[in-house]
Order: sequence, then C-alpha cells, then structure tokens
Amino acid sequence: MDRLDNTIRPYAWGSTTAIPELLGVEPTGEPQAEMWMGAHPGAPSRTARGALNVVIDAGPERELGARSVEKFGPRLPFLLKILAAGAPLSLQVHPDLAQAKEGYEAEEQRRVHIDAPHRNYKDTNHKPELICALTPFDGLCGFRQPIQAAELLARLDVDSLKPYVDLLHAHPEEAALREVLTAVLTADRDEMAATVAEAAAACARLAEDPDTSDFAADYAAYASIAHHYPGDPGVIAAMLLNHVQLEPGEALFLGAGVPHAYLGGLGVEIMANSDNVLRCGLTPKHVDVPELLRIVRFEATDPGVLRPEAAPDGEEVYATPIDEFRLSRYVLAEGSAPHDLTAPTPQILLCTAGSVRTGELTLGPGQSVFVPAGEKTEVSGAGTIFRATVVA
Repeated sequence: MDRLDNTIRPYAWGSTTAIPELLGVEPTGEPQAEMWMGAHPGAPSRTARGALNVVIDAGPERELGARSVEKFGPRLPFLLKILAAGAPLSLQVHPDLAQAKEGYEAEEQRRVHIDAPHRNYKDTNHKPELICALTPFDGLCGFRQPIQAAELLARLDVDSLKPYVDLLHAHPEEAALREVLTAVLTADRDEMAATVAEAAAACARLAEDPDTSDFAADYAAYASIAHHYPGDPGVIAAMLLNHVQLEPGEALFLGAGVPHAYLGGLGVEIMANSDNVLRCGLTPKHVDVPELLRIVRFEATDPGVLRPEAAPDGEEVYATPIDEFRLSRYVLAEGSAPHDLTAPTPQILLCTAGSVRTGELTLGPGQSVFVPAGEKTEVSGAGTIFRATVVA
C-alpha cells in the first residue's frame, strides 16, 4: 500500500483552522478548503512510487483490479476529500450521465475552450456526492415544499418577495418552484440586490424572534449567507431549499439535479470523478440560467439524512444508489481483533481520529493510504478510519 501525500486547496471559502486542527499543525492564516485524496489530474495524491494517477496509468488492472477497470475504465472512479467550509460554497447542481455527455459534446461542437470561465462541462461524467460530517455541519439540500417556502418568505414581510409567495401558493409543485427560481435568477440585478438587503435584515431580526422559533435556525443561516454574498440572487434562491444541520457521523447524499450548498463545518466528502457544476448563485463565477433550468429537478424532497448501517466485522456503511464509490467507517477500540479489509477493488483508507495501524504503517488524523486491488489489508488500533472503494 502507498502512504498518500495530499494537496490542500486554498479556496476562499475554506476554514483557516479546521484542517490544521485535524492534522495537528499550526494554521498558516490562509484558507484551507479541501484536501484531495485520489488520482484526479488536477491535484493527484503523491506516493513513493510517483503521482497516483501516473501509478494507476502504468498498470490499471494491477492497481484497480479487473472488475473496476471493466466497469469504470482504467481510472480511479472516485475522489475522496476532507472538506472544511468556513463560509458558504456556491449554490449548485450536477447533471446526470446523459446530461453530462450531451452538454460536453455541445460545448465541444461550439469550440468552447475547456478552461473558459463560461464552460459548464469539463467531462462526460456525472458527479454524485456524499458528505459525512466530522463536526456539526450546516448545508442546504433539495427544495422545500412550496407551501413551506412560501411561509418562510412571507414572514420576511418584504414587498418585492410577495409575488414569489403568490406563485408558490398558486401553482403545482414543479411549476411553482421552476417559476420562482427562474424569476429570482433573471430579475433586474439592482432591484434584486435591494430585495436581498431587505430580506437579509429581516432574516437577522427573525432569527432572534421567539415567535419564529420553528424557522429561527433557518433565518440565521440565510442571514449568514447574505452577509457573505450581499446582493446575490442566490440568497433568495437558497430560501427555497431545505436547511440541514448534520451531527458528527451523519451524512447527505447529493444526486443529479438536486440543488445544494455547504455552509459550514468539517466533513469527509466523496464523489464521482467529475468537475461538472452548474451554479445557481452565491458565487462571482458564471451562472448559465437556461442550462441550469434544464438540469435542476424541480421537486420538493426530504434531505434524507444518512446514518451508517451496520455491516459484518464492525463496518458501518453509508448506503447510496450509485457504484462509483462506497464509503464506510470503522470505529476501532484498542486491543480488539484486527479487521480484514482485503478487497478485489481499489481502496483509500483515511484516519480521522486516534491512531490506526494498517500493515506496517500507522495513521494519525488526516493521514491516508491507497491500497491496490487484492492487496492484503488489515486495520487495528484505537481510532476512526474511513474506507473509500467502489461497487464492482
């Protein structure tokens, strides 16, 4: 197996302290948003044998196993991350496989440069995601019921929001959500900036109002979003979504077409290996409204907070409906028998607490290893280790 040396991405929304605290190092004062573990060419993990993507390219079946190569091709099909949000990320949605292929081919035909700021599709893959909280974690996931969104907006008592409240009451669910999101994202920017400012002030006030206790946490979250993104239409769009607060060990699965954003906290994130993102707001980056409206699933959903399901040998699995990744964890007690993790598929093992032994290596918090398919692997010690692999 290979100990991984991983790149930390300094995106502006990253926490300055969460990843350093996990690793037990001094903060640099700069934001540290994501630590990438995998073979993504944008920031591949480094090993004693070379960059992980180069190692895999040199022997795909040896590293990934025949099953994975046959099903997903000669690439590691997932990317594992530590994500540390100190400020809200952009409100976004991801395409399904068919939409990604269609969108990529259309942009290629139009000769949109792959690095162009208005390019939506960097590849032909979908990007389902799973985020598992290591600390209390705030996020937005999926549309609220229109009637609930209407009530939340109505309590703000902002005149310019009242047409949206009426739309949410007057139409069937899909039409209501589509019309309101479209109206928000295509409104006059100056008029929307004034609406957002008024709504933000109302959110801050209602977050402290005991008469709105059922929405108090939601209003506080939206007030915080507006503080980070003053005047952004995405602030109003965010109010259409479910506000979710995860406790450590809880997770969210984010499938195609589901609008979402992470607001704050530290977590383990795993996703299919793709860069395809359609943005809805809370960002200075390009927002392609027509394409976004083609991709979004306009349906109210329960966020579906996931808790790990017990499996044999102490493994706790976060069940998802896709095969490109499978995330689980082991909470190990000192003195207990080793757990055999040998598998015919590639694995990345990540320690998030305590001290875990695997083979001749000892892992502390934030340290990880790549395990080639079929390699004998046992873990023991006292700590928590996440296991990322594929279903093949």
